[in-house]
Amino acid sequence: MNGNAARRASLIFGVALWLGGCSHNPLTASSDEDSGVNVNPANYKADILAAVHVYLNDPTGIRDAAVSPPVLKQAGGETRYVACVRFNPKKNNTDYAGVRELAAVFLVGRFDHFMEMPKNQTDSSKNLCAGAAYTPFPELQTLPP
Repeated sequence: MNGNAARRASLIFGVALWLGGCSHNPLTASSDEDSGVNVNPANYKADILAAVHVYLNDPTGIRDAAVSPPVLKQAGGETRYVACVRFNPKKNNTDYAGVRELAAVFLVGRFDHFMEMPKNQTDSSKNLCAGAAYTPFPELQTLPP
């Protein structure tokens, strides 16, 4: 290979490397918000009702149910829409278990999983529901068996 051919090959190789590097630039990679992962869950209450029905052994007779609207929060190292649910489920036929607080995590606008919030935890880094704006959730109190 003569000098001109070697320079041309080197130039072509350099341009190819440069263009390849541009396509993998982390500054231009799409974020969760751009990829559709964090779509505001329009039917979050219906999704939570269905999930609680499966989550609890006995979803009937729930008391003191409340829910917060979904907001973007850091959940498990990822930014996701999170709605908080607070309720008092039955322990058995006559007794109640005490108030429970769950963070409902959403992915692509649909329910993904619950995260149990620790009782009496005020540290917002560990409790996704600290400071949640709850409103009554009577639909949760009338789930069928």
